[in-house]
Amino acid sequence: MSKTTAFLLSLAGAAAIATAVPAPALAQNAAAAPAVNKAPASCPAVLQHSFKRLQDEAPQDLCQYAGKVVLVVNTASYCGYTKQYDGLEKLYSKYAPRGLVVLGFPSNDFKQEDADAKKIADLCYNTYGVKFPMFATTAVSGNGANPLYAELIKATGNQPKWNFNKYLIGRDGKVLDYFPSKVTPEDAALVGKIEQALGG
Repeated sequence: MSKTTAFLLSLAGAAAIATAVPAPALAQNAAAAPAVNKAPASCPAVLQHSFKRLQDEAPQDLCQYAGKVVLVVNTASYCGYTKQYDGLEKLYSKYAPRGLVVLGFPSNDFKQEDADAKKIADLCYNTYGVKFPMFATTAVSGNGANPLYAELIKATGNQPKWNFNKYLIGRDGKVLDYFPSKVTPEDAALVGKIEQALGG
C-alpha cells in the first residue's frame, strides 16, 4: 500500500467516526458552551443613587432595580398610616414576580420615626413581615431631601407632606405618578397604575 493510499484511508476513517457521533452528544456539547452574557440594562438617572440598607447599613445601589417598576414610599413607625406596611408587603408579594419592587425609606421628617434603627427593623421585619428593601432613616422633604427624593419631587411637583407618600417609577425610569398618604396600597387607582406600568 502506498503512502498516499494509506493517508486517504486514514482521512476516510476519521470522517466516519465524526459522522457516527450521535446527535444528542453534539447537542450536549453545544449546551456546554459558555453562554454569551447579555448587556445589563442601562440605569436611568433617577436610580443612579446608593443608600444604606436598614438591616446592616451596607450601601445598596438602586441601579440593580433598573428595568423594574419601582414604588418608593417614605415610612414611619408611629404614624396612623403605619399599618400600610401590611398592604405594601402584600402588594410587593403579589406583583414582584412580574417586576415590581417597593423601596421603603424611613424618615423622621414628621417626627414619627424611631431614632433606633434596630427598633425600626424589628417593626418592619417582625411585626409586619416586610420583605421588600428597606433603607436607613433619611430626609425626604424640603431642602434636605436626599437626592432620590429631590428628583421625585422635581418630576412630580409634589413633595411628601406626611408619611407613606408614594412615587411610581416605570421600567424606563420615567416617574409616572405620585400618591399621597391617604391612598392605601389596596387603592384601585394605585393598583391600576402599577398593573399598567407592569404591562397589563
